[in-house]
Amino acid sequence: MSFFRRPDYKSDTTQFLDQLKAGKPGLEASQRQGRALLWDKQIDRQFQVEAEDARVAQKPYVYQTGSDFI
Repeated sequence: MSFFRRPDYKSDTTQFLDQLKAGKPGLEASQRQGRALLWDKQIDRQFQVEAEDARVAQKPYVYQTGSDFI
């Protein structure tokens, strides 16, 4: 190592996160559990295809019905 080398820089945010993780060792595991609960879902591909096939095209002006013409 060089005599003139400075120590590696760590921002205040990085230092805060390191201290937080050191103080709460189960933090990352609880974050992963929360993500799995809310975001990691199994998708039923067959239902998704059926729902897309059953979709009805929207009219250009949604408030106009077929009987409104004069």
